Amino acid sequence: MSSCGSIRWLAVLLALSGCAGAPAQPQPAEAPARSALLDPPAPTPPPAAPPAGSGAPASAAEVPATGSGVPLDAPSTSETAAASRPPRVARGTGTPADRKLEEGDAAYASGDFAAAERAYRAAALLDRKDPAAIVGTQRAAIARAGVSSDYNGAPGDRTLLAAIPELKRAVKLDPAHAPAHLELGRALLVLGRADAALSELARAAELAPNDAEARSALGVAHLALGNLQDAVRELARSAELAPGDAERQANLGTALLAAGKTADAIRAYERAAKLAPADARLQNDLGTALLAANDPARAVPYLEAAVARDPARATYRSNLGYAYHLRGDLPKATALYREALRLDDKLGSAWINLGNALAQSGQLKDARAAYEKARAVDPTDPRVKAVMDELDAIERRGAAPR
Repeated sequence: MSSCGSIRWLAVLLALSGCAGAPAQPQPAEAPARSALLDPPAPTPPPAAPPAGSGAPASAAEVPATGSGVPLDAPSTSETAAASRPPRVARGTGTPADRKLEEGDAAYASGDFAAAERAYRAAALLDRKDPAAIVGTQRAAIARAGVSSDYNGAPGDRTLLAAIPELKRAVKLDPAHAPAHLELGRALLVLGRADAALSELARAAELAPNDAEARSALGVAHLALGNLQDAVRELARSAELAPGDAERQANLGTALLAAGKTADAIRAYERAAKLAPADARLQNDLGTALLAANDPARAVPYLEAAVARDPARATYRSNLGYAYHLRGDLPKATALYREALRLDDKLGSAWINLGNALAQSGQLKDARAAYEKARAVDPTDPRVKAVMDELDAIERRGAAPR
């Protein structure tokens, strides 16, 4: 099973590699709001309206500032990036039960999760006290069910809920069995129980300090809880242990970006993109990190590559639009925001950024309509109130007698 952690620094979606489970389902940019833990820092905005009360006349340059916190729609790690070898539960002892575990491992690695589950269950019948068979069985069952791999992505999933007591039983059978703690921790992450997951994953990393997946999962738990320094430490160690794994490099980039280490984050995303150059998400990750560094000129080629490789993903078009917005190309930005919204009309950040571009172009009525769309998507979004208040101020100044 893979699991993900998401925070709302830059609408982040983290993926844990190391398993051959079902790939993460594409998520729109606003999806991390399901489990938002932190508010995103806004990148450098386009020109903003003059301060209220300045007496400056309303003009096309007056626009509610994107500094109100409209997030970029990434980074999020890859669905298709090169990953570590699938985890094994067999020990290589040659016993009848272990040979069944070997059979399950081979089926799991090939993507035949039903066959893997059968083999692991057969191993459990041969040795009822072996936690490895329980771990394999639950891992295969979760993969076969295609459970979401996002942090808090399946809070009420029946397969996961059924797996929890079994994985706890595995831990009880052998408290020193690292894979049992790891699998239990990852299941808890997908259920959105980061606090409970943290203790299990810390124990897994303690028992298997050189296991890249254990370090990665622990880093995701820390990131989900906002423990940024701990997250960077664990994800950096995971990336060191699996330098050829693009997802681990991207996860490290996300943690570094959240910790404000933008230059280091860009380097991590560059490594990830080099490892998996055909992966659209990694191109998007790198592009949005460059936007966070206020470097839209460098960002545009990567964001264009992301759109070209996954043209149906609304968030990639919205991010590309934001890059052109930062460069001052309002017609291009507006067109890309509209394209993104045709693909996903629930993308709140795109509605807000569209409104900003329209206001900056002097189309205040259309800007208000865009903001209203954003408010309909999420009436509680404080960003919408901020831009609406600014627009109201602009219009009041424009109506005031000179």
